[in-house]
Parts: sequence; C-alpha cells; structure tokens
Amino acid sequence: MKTRRLTAIVALASLGALIALDLGWSKPLDPYKAPPLLALGSGQAASGAHCAALPQ
Repeated sequence: MKTRRLTAIVALASLGALIALDLGWSKPLDPYKAPPLLALGSGQAASGAHCAALPQ
C-alpha cells in the first residue's frame, strides 16, 4: 500500500512540475493569430494534420 501511495504522489508531483515548467517557459497564446477551432465551410485549407497530407 505504501508503494502505491508513493507512486501516486511522485506521478502527481511530476505532472504538476511539468505543467508549471510549461506555463513558465511558454509565451501566452494570441487568440487573434490562432487558427479557427472549427473552420467548416470557411474555404480554408486544412494544414498541420494528417488530413492535410491528402493528394489534391
């Protein structure tokens, strides 16, 4: 039982440290430069995903 608790504490501490490190080093997001979340019917081509690699 102690091993499980220790493993959970180490995992949560590592996750918290990773999130804190990411928030500390990354720039804030600019919502005006971000791609649209859903661009259905907008005429914009897909980019940056596996669907962008389809032949045209």
